[in-house]
Amino acid sequence: MEPPSFVSKARTAFHSAAAKAERVLSDLKPDRDSDKQSPGNSIDYAGYESPREEGESKGSKELKHLGWRPPNIGTKQDWQDRFRNIGIGKKGGEDNEKAEYSSMAVPFYDENLYLLNMKNDTEAKGAEMIPSVESLVSDNILIPLLSVMRQLAIAVEAGKKSKSLKDLASSGSSSPVRERAGLSLSAVKSLVLREKDEKPSDFCDNEKVLALIGSLFDAEGNFLRRKIDSGSEAVTPASLPRDIHGAPPESLVVKLAEVIGSFRTLKKMTLFWCRVVVELRSLWSEEQYVPSIPLDEIPDLNSCLLYQRLQVMNCCVSRKRRHDIATEKLDLVIREASLHAEESALTKDNPAGPIYARLSTGELVLRLGASSPSGDLTMLETGEPVYSPVTQEGPLLTEDLIKENEEFVLRTGSVGAGCSQLLSDMQAFKAANPGCILEDFVRWHSPPDWTETEPSDEENDSFVGSDVLSTRGYLSSRMQKEGNLWREFWDTSKPVPAVKQAPLFDEDLAVEGILDGLEDISPSELFQQLFVSLLGLGFVIAEAKLSTSSDFSKLFYECKEYVVSSCQSSTWTEKVEELCQVYETVETMLLNPEEALRAMNQPDESTTPSGEPKRRFTRLTLNFGGKDKQLRKTASKDQKNSTSPGSQPFSSFFDNKSSLFSK
Repeated sequence: MEPPSFVSKARTAFHSAAAKAERVLSDLKPDRDSDKQSPGNSIDYAGYESPREEGESKGSKELKHLGWRPPNIGTKQDWQDRFRNIGIGKKGGEDNEKAEYSSMAVPFYDENLYLLNMKNDTEAKGAEMIPSVESLVSDNILIPLLSVMRQLAIAVEAGKKSKSLKDLASSGSSSPVRERAGLSLSAVKSLVLREKDEKPSDFCDNEKVLALIGSLFDAEGNFLRRKIDSGSEAVTPASLPRDIHGAPPESLVVKLAEVIGSFRTLKKMTLFWCRVVVELRSLWSEEQYVPSIPLDEIPDLNSCLLYQRLQVMNCCVSRKRRHDIATEKLDLVIREASLHAEESALTKDNPAGPIYARLSTGELVLRLGASSPSGDLTMLETGEPVYSPVTQEGPLLTEDLIKENEEFVLRTGSVGAGCSQLLSDMQAFKAANPGCILEDFVRWHSPPDWTETEPSDEENDSFVGSDVLSTRGYLSSRMQKEGNLWREFWDTSKPVPAVKQAPLFDEDLAVEGILDGLEDISPSELFQQLFVSLLGLGFVIAEAKLSTSSDFSKLFYECKEYVVSSCQSSTWTEKVEELCQVYETVETMLLNPEEALRAMNQPDESTTPSGEPKRRFTRLTLNFGGKDKQLRKTASKDQKNSTSPGSQPFSSFFDNKSSLFSK
C-alpha cells in the first residue's frame, strides 16, 4: 500500500479544520439564542466603537457635511462562510447558500479605505478653497512658491487645448490638482459637483475674491511687494525679465501671476482673471491709473504684451488729463482776452495775461496754444519770438500694433500717420505764432533743412526769384523742389490749436480695444505671460542673493542661462516642466542651502540601480551643457529673422521731430 501523498494530507487537514469550526459554531448557537431572549445582555453593535475608531471619529466630524459613510464591504458571517467554503474546495463567490447564522451578521468596515476617503475629501475641499489676502501675505517669503509656478505651468499646458477662457472654464478638466495628484473617483465627483453648483456671480461676489482685488489694485501698491537688494553694483538683475520677455518685478502683472497661480482649479483662475478685467474697466471709466504700472511711459517693447497694454492704459489716462488742462487753459486765455479792453489787453510782456504777437502790419494777434518760447528763435518777417506750440501726441503702439503697421506700410507704401502728424504740427504752430512763414516752421521742426547765412553772403544770389529766399538763410534743396510735400501742407493748413483739432490718437477707442482684447485673450497667451513674468521675479530675487555665493553662483548662472535660452526660443512652452525643475533647484539653493550642498557633494553617480537620476542638481547641470548650444543657435536664428537688414522700427515714424520726410 502506497503512503498518502502530500495533497491528500493537506485535504485531510482542511476537512478536519472545517469540521472543528462547525462544532464551535454549533456550540455558539444555544448561547446566542439565550442572549437573544435576555435583552439586558444584548450587545448594541451599531453603537459600538473601538477605542481607535473613537479617536478617529473626532477627526471625521469635519467631513459629516459631505454625507459620506464608509461602504459596507460585507458581514462577519459572510467572511466566515467564505473561509469555510475555501476549506472544502468551493469558491467564495459561488456560495449561494443562505447564511445559516445570519442573525450574527455584524457590519464590517475597512479602516484603510475610510482613511483614504477622508484624505481625498480633504484634498477636494482644499482644491475648491479661495486663497485669502492673509495667506498670500504670510506665504510672501523670499521667493514665489514652487507650487504656484507649477500651477501656472499646468495652466499653460491646458491653455494649448482651449481656444478661449470660456471654453477652459467650462471644460471637464477644470482641476489641475486632479490631473497631477491623482485624486480618487469620489474626490473628483465631489469636486465636480461643487463646481457645477457654483455660479460665476457667486465667485465674483465672494469676500475673499473682493479682498484680493482690493489688495491688488491698491493705489499704494504695497501688496506682495518684495525688497530686492543687489549684492554688488555690477549685478543688474532687473535685466532678466526683459531678456525673457516678462514683466518688471514690482509690476501688477507679476503680482497678478502670483495670485492667479495660488488658485487650485483652472475654472477659478479664469474667473478671477475675468474679475480683474472688470476692475480695469472700472478704473478706466473713472480715469484712474492702474497701480504698479508706470504712469506716463511709452510701451516697453522688451516686456510682455500684457504689461505693454497696461502701460498704454496709464499713458492714455495721463494724456486725457493733459488734454483737459490744456483745454481749460485755452478757454481761460480766450475769455480773459475778450473781457479786457483792447488797450488794457496789450500787455504781451505780462506772463500772467494773454500772449500776443505783432504782425508786420503792426496788428496784435492773440497766440493760441502757445507753450513756451523756443530758445532765441524769432520769426523772419516780424521779428517776434517763436513759441513752441502744444502739439498732439503720437499714437501709442504696442508690439502687436507695430507689426501690423509695418506690414501695412510695406504692403501699401503709405505713410499716412506721419503726414497727419506733420499737418497737425503745422496747424498748431500757426496758431501759436501769428505771422509765421514756412521757413520759421522748418527752423523749429527740422533744423537740418535750414542753413543760416550772413546778410552780405552772395550765395543767396543763386536763389533770386525764389519764394523761399531769406536775408538770414535758405532752405535745403529738397524743400525748394516743386511739389514739395511740406509746402503743400503749409499752404493748406489753418491756424488751429492742438486741443481743437481732430485727435490723431483716440484714447477712448484705444483703451476700449485693449479691454476687449483682455476679455477675449486666449488662455495660452495669458498664462504664458504670467508664467514667464513670475519666473523672472524668482530669478531676480535669487540672483541678488546667490550671485555672490561661492557655493552656488556657478550653478545659479547655469540655471539662469538655461532659462534665458529656453524662453528666447519660440518653442519654450514645450519645456515648461524643465523650467519648473530648474526653478525648484534655485528655490532649494535659496531656501534650503544645506540640503542643496548635501546634494551637490554626493558622489558623481548619476543613476540609481532602478535607473532613476540620483541627483537633481547633477541632472540639471548635465542638461545645461547639451541644451544651451542648441537653444542659443535657435535664439540667434529667431533674432536674425526678426531683424532683417532692410527693416526699420516703425515706431520711429511717429517721432515728433522724426526725419521721416528728410529723404
